[in-house]
Amino acid sequence: MPTPSAIRRLAELHPDTEIWWDSSPLILGAWRDECQRAWSGRPDLLEALEDLGGFQSLARVFRGCTTNPPLALQAIQQDAEAWDGWIAAQAPGTASPEELLWSTYEEVLRRGARILAPIWDESGGRYGHICGQVDPRSLADVDAMVAQGQRLHAVHPNVMIKMPGTREGIEGIRVLSSLGISTNATLCFSVAQILAVAEAARDGFAEARAKGVNMTGARSVATMMLGRMEDAPPFAEQARQQGIELSEVDRRWAGVAVARQTYRLLKERGLETMLLLASMRMGPTIDGETEIWHLAQVAGGRTVMTIFPNILAAFIESYAGRPLEPTIEQPVPADVLERLLRVPYFRQAYEPEGVSPEGFGDLPGVRITGASFAESMQTLADHVGEIWASARR
Repeated sequence: MPTPSAIRRLAELHPDTEIWWDSSPLILGAWRDECQRAWSGRPDLLEALEDLGGFQSLARVFRGCTTNPPLALQAIQQDAEAWDGWIAAQAPGTASPEELLWSTYEEVLRRGARILAPIWDESGGRYGHICGQVDPRSLADVDAMVAQGQRLHAVHPNVMIKMPGTREGIEGIRVLSSLGISTNATLCFSVAQILAVAEAARDGFAEARAKGVNMTGARSVATMMLGRMEDAPPFAEQARQQGIELSEVDRRWAGVAVARQTYRLLKERGLETMLLLASMRMGPTIDGETEIWHLAQVAGGRTVMTIFPNILAAFIESYAGRPLEPTIEQPVPADVLERLLRVPYFRQAYEPEGVSPEGFGDLPGVRITGASFAESMQTLADHVGEIWASARR
C-alpha cells in the first residue's frame, strides 16, 4: 500500500472534506506523466502520486471536478488536431457557428462526465460531479442561463451547473435547485454572495422536495475564489490609501480570513450549501519554506477543495512528511484582521452584509474574472466559427 500522500492526509482531516480536480479530466493523464518525469529521482513522490490515483474508484482521493471555459479551451488546445477534426466533422450538419460552439463545449463536458461516472454510480450520486459553466457572456440573463444550465445538465446526470454569483445568477440557482439540478456558484468574492447562494439553494431545494422532484445527486456548492480575490488590483490600491503595503503574508491571510468567516457562518446558520475553495495560489514563503496556505490554513472542514494541477503537485512535494492539522475553525490573528479591516475592499468581502445583491455584479473580482471567462468563451467561439465556415465552403 503506498504511503499516504499529503493530499490524502489533507482529505482525512475531516470526514466531509472533498478533494476535486480543478481542470478538465481529459488532461489528468498528461499531468501524471509530467509529474512522473519531474519526480523520476524521488521514489517517495512517485509513491504519493500512485496513492493519488485518478477517477477510477472511491478508494482514491478525487471526488469531483471543476471546469470552466478557460479550462475547456485548454483541454481542446492540448489535443488540437483531434478536436479540430471532430469539430470539422460536425460542422456540415450544424445550423450555425453558435450551435457548433455549444456542441463542442458539451462534448468536452460529456467526455469528462463519463470519466467521473464510476464515482457517481458507486456513491449513488453523492460524489462524482463535474461542473459545466453557463455562458459567461450572459451573466445578467436569468432565462438564458437557466436554459443553458438545463441543457448542460442533460449531458449526463453528474453534471453540476456553474452559475455566476451575480444577483441574476443566484436567482438562476434557485430555479435550477427547484428542478433538482446541482449547482456551483462561481465568481464569488465575498461572504455575502455565498450566504445569498446558500439561501437561494435552500429555497429551491425546499420547493423541489415539496413537488416530489427526484433529488438524487442534487447538491449545492459555492466557490470562494481565494487567489483571484487577493489579486484584484483595488485591494492593493485601497490598502496603500490606508498606509498599508500588502505583503504576501497579508494577502494569504485575507483569503484565509474570508474563507474561515464564510465557513463559520454557513455552519452557524445550518445552511446546506458547501463552501468550495478554489483559485488557489502558492505562498507565503516563511523562513525559506514554501507554504500553501490556501490548503493548509483552511483544512479540516466540511468543504470542497478544488485544486489546480500545479498546486496539487506543489502540495504533494512541499508537504511530503510534514504534519497537517485542522485549521479552518481557528481564529485569524487579531492584529492581522484589524489591519485588513481597515481596507474597504477587504471589509466588503469579509462582512456578512458587506455588499448588497444589487452590487454583486460590480465587485472587482466578478468584473475582472467574468471578463476573462467571457474572453475564453469567445476565443473558443471564434475558433469553432472558423472551422464551421471552412467546412461549409
